[in-house]
Amino acid sequence: MLRSIMGKKLGMTSIFDENGRLIPVTVIEAGPMTVTQLKTLEKDKYAAVQVGYGEKKLQRAKKSELGHAKKANTAPKRVLREFRVEADELSEYSLGQTISVGDVGFESGDFVDAIGTSIGKGYQGVIKRHNFSGYKATHGAHEYKRHGGSIGQCASPSRVFKGMKMAGQMGNERVTVQNLKIAEVRPEEGLILIIGAVPGHKNGVVVIRAAKKKKRKAPAAA
Repeated sequence: MLRSIMGKKLGMTSIFDENGRLIPVTVIEAGPMTVTQLKTLEKDKYAAVQVGYGEKKLQRAKKSELGHAKKANTAPKRVLREFRVEADELSEYSLGQTISVGDVGFESGDFVDAIGTSIGKGYQGVIKRHNFSGYKATHGAHEYKRHGGSIGQCASPSRVFKGMKMAGQMGNERVTVQNLKIAEVRPEEGLILIIGAVPGHKNGVVVIRAAKKKKRKAPAAA
């Protein structure tokens, strides 16, 4: 069974739980997704379901995208993703099939991983990007208060190591937040309410999948 779904981040709000506590949640408009291709062991050496999410204007679609979508008898999609499944589960899916939030089996209390593109912050220095403390601002210090300092040695090894924390672009990268708890699922509205923050900006596309490092159900509250 497919245990992942793509959706759109609508924003954050708060709800009350059964004990009257205020819970901050992120609202995800999950699905619907359309099956656009099936990957088989015989042809592709692995089993997966390719799905599309979000409509794309015909005049903005390439000929290859139009042809690919036509095979599944659907319109071109904004985003395509593949989700691995067991080979014997491929028979449950067909080209053009619609998958909604009620078809992936998520329930209140399940743990999930949220995958999205973080908000871009542009070019940033080491203090904001890597939380450096900064240089002293008194006793003759001049123009070095926010500098990164030395980045290597002169004689040995006579180079800068890979991965050195330096200034550069911050954000706008793929981020996975693991072990988030689902507060509520509303299949009739196509919504998933997840406790806490989910990466990405408002209206950004996110992938919600079953948590890989945690049990499906959260333990009951004491």
